[in-house]
Amino acid sequence: MIDLHCHSNISDGALPPREVVRLAHANGCTLLALTDHDHTGGLAEARQEAEALGLRLVSGVEISVSWRKRTIHMVGLNFDEQNSRLQTLLAQVRQGRLERFARMAEKLERRGFAGAYEGALALVPNREMASRTHLAQWLIEQGHVRNKQQAFKKYLGDGKPAWVKHEWASLEQAVAAVLGAGGIAVIAHPIRYGLSATAQRNLFTEFKALGGQAIEVHSATTNLNDRLNYARLAEQHGFLASAGSDFHRAGDFGSGKLGACPPLPERCRPVWQEFCL
Repeated sequence: MIDLHCHSNISDGALPPREVVRLAHANGCTLLALTDHDHTGGLAEARQEAEALGLRLVSGVEISVSWRKRTIHMVGLNFDEQNSRLQTLLAQVRQGRLERFARMAEKLERRGFAGAYEGALALVPNREMASRTHLAQWLIEQGHVRNKQQAFKKYLGDGKPAWVKHEWASLEQAVAAVLGAGGIAVIAHPIRYGLSATAQRNLFTEFKALGGQAIEVHSATTNLNDRLNYARLAEQHGFLASAGSDFHRAGDFGSGKLGACPPLPERCRPVWQEFCL
């Protein structure tokens, strides 16, 4: 039972790192990576709990990347979390996130949503990680929208009134930082980006040329056909295969069961073979 993509309240998850590990263990997980967005601050706590429970934990992070005017995510696995180059990049990405959050809150306030900045910030367990997800949560709690989907559709999504275009880390920077820290670079949930076949091929080709090693063949709630398709693509491009629930909180739409990813198709070369020899 393996899960190499999940989140704690160090980024945008609901549970503290130790509770994420406990729930994964309770669900039968034997190998886990905590992959908070642009932050490794939960790994020490998660590792301590994992050791107490006899669960294998590998270091992880999910890095926000800008690629050809699109936002994609890249997971780093099994790296040295003390590496200064990686930590510098993550700090830069977090600072950019905060600046974007403030600008989006300002846009909401100009549209009459008074107190959006302070109200949303009060909902963030780790203020380094304030994001539009928290703005959505504030809009829901204030009764301005019914749910997260409506918040993004009306105000926070691409091109909407409070949207702010942002440049994250480049794909080259993200791959180099993870590889420089001794880790494995993985394209997270490629199924979610809505890329054409040509664009996806371009992404995979460029990622491979930069030193990227794997893609997520399973993410969250992908079905068997999705897994077979991405297993084929992984094989074609020479990638290892990863799997993750992308768990944030219980009952989240589109989130898989923490610690309980389905088996990968037989044609896959699992990424965990690289660090579980």
